[in-house]
Amino acid sequence: MAKIDKDEYLDPTIPLLEVRDLAVSFGNPSSPSSPRVQAVAGVNMTIYPRQTLAVVGESGCGKSVTAMSTMQLVPRPPGRFDGGKALFRGDDVLEFNERQIRSLRGDDIAMIFQEPMTSLNPVYTIGDQIMEAILLHQKVSGSEAERIAVEAMRDVGIPQPEQRLKSYPHQFSGGMRQRVMIAMALITRPEVLISDEPTTALDVTVQAQILDILQKRRAELGTSIIFITHDLGVVSGFCDRVHVMYAGKTLESAPTRKLFEQSKHPYTQALQSSIPALHDKETALYTIPGSPPDLSNPPRGCPFAPRCEHAIPACSSDETPMELKPIGEEHFSACIRYQQGDLS
Repeated sequence: MAKIDKDEYLDPTIPLLEVRDLAVSFGNPSSPSSPRVQAVAGVNMTIYPRQTLAVVGESGCGKSVTAMSTMQLVPRPPGRFDGGKALFRGDDVLEFNERQIRSLRGDDIAMIFQEPMTSLNPVYTIGDQIMEAILLHQKVSGSEAERIAVEAMRDVGIPQPEQRLKSYPHQFSGGMRQRVMIAMALITRPEVLISDEPTTALDVTVQAQILDILQKRRAELGTSIIFITHDLGVVSGFCDRVHVMYAGKTLESAPTRKLFEQSKHPYTQALQSSIPALHDKETALYTIPGSPPDLSNPPRGCPFAPRCEHAIPACSSDETPMELKPIGEEHFSACIRYQQGDLS
């Protein structure tokens, strides 16, 4: 890929981050002869400046591994990059050395992890941890770092930030700890923010507050967001595009409204059917039949075929490769029945 000047990435038509045919597997350290688990198997996704991309799917489908690969956060071993690229401004971050990847993390790409209680160090104050992030990436004095930390905490809605700097993580609620993680991630104004299930285990009121903070900071800073979740209901009013994953593969990708109104993969439709409807209390909650496949021995063809009510023999054949193909404007599906026009 030709080198592109950084300023050109302000152009919303030029990809900021591209994942191409990414494949990541994990071995079992206690049993080296066991088959490797193919956590990610040829994923492609693209995020543009100021865009929010939702990555959705069941737990264990490869969402977090895909995102963490863009920062080389996959532990190796037991993890291994088996193929593909992760291009940030045209450079493959999978080939970065330790110095380059340290420079990328925080400055250019930052991450909000799923569980703030395990991400924050319990023996250091909140202020120490936020200031550490500032001093690592900015050439400022300790007093200036404290001022920036207070302002960052105020920006994410933490009351009395001057006093709360001296508090420890266990003295914060789950929602407040998540706000601290957001403040730490955004303090260096990264171009891409990876948000890994930031509302999991929070009540709906706090979920709404966290999403509102992310929306405001996105508007103020122009940050692109990769929003990882298993909950389609959360992304409907927050994300520009949705990327649906299952068993380490991409099954569908489309603009948010189009995906909700015209989904073109049975798995996406099953996820939508699983969302509880408050107005319909008589209908039993839909559950997807069967279980996710064993990724150390994945099924042939489409990985969702064993659970799909629309599956035909060709769906489980090695002679019918599962490929993400366009089936409409900005809409891609890996379902061969939709690609062939058998389903509409």
